[in-house]
Amino acid sequence: MSDSASRRTFIAATGMAAAHVWVPGTARGYSPAEMRAMEETIGVSKWELDTPALCVDLDALESNITTMQARLTAKGLGARPHAKTHKSADIARKQLAAGALGICTSKVSEAEALMAAGIDRICMTTTNPSASKIRRAMALRAKSAQFIQAVDEEKNARDLSDAAKAAGLTADVVIDVAVGTRSGIPAGDGAIALAELVSRLPNLRLRGMLSYDGGAQHLTGFAARRATALANLEGNVRVFEALKKKGLPTEIFSGGGTGTYNIQHDVPGFTDVQVGSYLFMDMQYLAIGNAAGGPVYDDFARSLTVLATVLNNRFPGRLTTDAGAKALTLNVPRPGVVGEPGMDYNAGSDEFGVITFSEARKSYAIGDKLELVVPHCDPVVNLYDQMYGIRKDRVEVVWPITARGKSQ
Repeated sequence: MSDSASRRTFIAATGMAAAHVWVPGTARGYSPAEMRAMEETIGVSKWELDTPALCVDLDALESNITTMQARLTAKGLGARPHAKTHKSADIARKQLAAGALGICTSKVSEAEALMAAGIDRICMTTTNPSASKIRRAMALRAKSAQFIQAVDEEKNARDLSDAAKAAGLTADVVIDVAVGTRSGIPAGDGAIALAELVSRLPNLRLRGMLSYDGGAQHLTGFAARRATALANLEGNVRVFEALKKKGLPTEIFSGGGTGTYNIQHDVPGFTDVQVGSYLFMDMQYLAIGNAAGGPVYDDFARSLTVLATVLNNRFPGRLTTDAGAKALTLNVPRPGVVGEPGMDYNAGSDEFGVITFSEARKSYAIGDKLELVVPHCDPVVNLYDQMYGIRKDRVEVVWPITARGKSQ
């Protein structure tokens, strides 16, 4: 669905008599009044939006998508962006249109929401050990031959094969080979044996392996980040090479992310990168430094902000806003205030944010608005029903957060 089609989805429902209108793929229904309110924001200045409001600069977002795709292609790698960052079918469509191999999801409910909205090239990177989630995953595979799921245990592999047989299909799987201790089967003989088992099971099709290194993504300093990322994957490379030597399918060797996208090409056999936060950038990523040794990670433009309103200015060197933890989730690193480097933003309160400063570039009256750079984009996006797409300070499109709240 194009941006204009997304907009028409909202507009078309305006005035319907039903108590609530369900927008396909969204986390909830919208009342006609809500639909009208969203329609009426098209074309208005972002500074007129009710706050807190999740805003994305469309020029920066589109540039980030184009830049990432071009840089990975130049290094012989594919992009397999992770939708846990944006949870948006509209953004996933932009990534696929730019050349992405597919879209990743963490949870089966995310995959369900995105597939309901028309995104069918999905790789689910978290395993499904429970019977109910296995059935749900097989239902997704029945809808799309391009659905892939991860497995990291022998019993789970057998359960998947049995469920696929019961559903009358062959399920595509990748072995999740651990980097660190968070998830996956440890890199070694056990991972190779699991791949061999999957290749023998009658209703599974092995596609390769995943190796996501979350620990390396936010390491400060490019040299340290590169050295750690490459060292962490040495065992995984040996597994991949063993699979290849045994003649097992190795078309996918996927992992990495925004922090290591420009390192993964040095991993032998690596095929594609599961980039996510590059779309938006946040305080965590901006602080890790770039490949040239600079302190700011400026490979991609900061596109995501939360708009907040000043509620109290009565105390010297102090402002209160309407954006606290319920608007920004994390408070470390502190949210940044756009255009005000001297301000310290504390989002520790549930409902309110507190800004302290010794000097500011302008004075702020009650009702004035500020833009905040979020600490970590993934959980922030999950707080909102919709995202306002901004171009030249005006709302061009309103995107529903398709998989908001989809954590199962």
